[in-house]
Amino acid sequence: MKSSSMSPRSIGLVCAASAQGLIGAAAGVSAVLSDYPVTGGQMLRYAVAALVLFGVLRLRRIPLLRPTRRELVRLGLLALCGQTLFNLFLFAALDRADPATVGSILGATPLLLVSAAPVLGGRRPSRSVLLASLVVVAGAAVVQGLGGGTALGLLFACGVALCEMGFTLIAVPLLPRLGAWRIAAYATAMAIPQMLVVGAFTDGTELIRMPSGTELAALLYLALPLTAGAFLLWYSALARIEPERAGLFMGLVPVTAAMSGLVLGTGAPTMGQFGGALLVGAGVVLGMRSERGDRAKPEAPAESVAAAAPETDAFGEPAEEISARPATSVGPPPTNR
Repeated sequence: MKSSSMSPRSIGLVCAASAQGLIGAAAGVSAVLSDYPVTGGQMLRYAVAALVLFGVLRLRRIPLLRPTRRELVRLGLLALCGQTLFNLFLFAALDRADPATVGSILGATPLLLVSAAPVLGGRRPSRSVLLASLVVVAGAAVVQGLGGGTALGLLFACGVALCEMGFTLIAVPLLPRLGAWRIAAYATAMAIPQMLVVGAFTDGTELIRMPSGTELAALLYLALPLTAGAFLLWYSALARIEPERAGLFMGLVPVTAAMSGLVLGTGAPTMGQFGGALLVGAGVVLGMRSERGDRAKPEAPAESVAAAAPETDAFGEPAEEISARPATSVGPPPTNR
């Protein structure tokens, strides 16, 4: 089947699943960078990703739109919430609670999105999607396990979950005019000075050092597939399907994280994890069954972006709407964004 025959909704579902799959597969990357300065590593990662994203914008002849003052504030909040604070809270949580605890709390993000996204959009939460989110959260908890940790660790983990939700909800109003490609590029670029300011206080002169070969490979993975690729995929999904339905795919993160251990030879999934994976899959399928809500979703984002740039991609969609990131970060250990 040709990609052009796919509906915008189908493309959105594929993008959402692909984005979360990329994030889950990166579960072991953070462990490789355990000895590298946190803020310096994130700053380098975002710098490389921003160069790639702006390079793609230029190659695809997608014009750079000047954000309005309100959009600039939203982009700054998006970078602060979804990238800077997300990573700082994540590492702080992992220092005070085990990865299973942090992952289980992050696994509740779909439930938060199902509750908050419709209300912010002036809609009632769908009962079917709410039920589906409960199934997804239960499956993610089974895959991840419960674990333990200090009260402060749990508080930081909750902060990570809220940042994850903000990473989605803050971006949604920006999509109609800016599109997925510009949002990913602008937000990633704005995260660089934020990390620099934080790193100046936390790491000082040890902010950046020459990475080893393994660390360089890990940073490149975080910069390219995880940041540039997954960001674009995620925002493309949000341009086509409701945030609450896209959020159901966050339950795939602990599943793909567990499966990646089998592929990389770092661990084998247990029967309980396979059972949890089936629950997550059942929850996603359940959430996709409410076609009435799907058909009621306006197509304004795609139309608005098409007006801004007439170029189309392989799917026959506007250039900005090919794909969009990030994700949750759960896994053994949870990956960063």
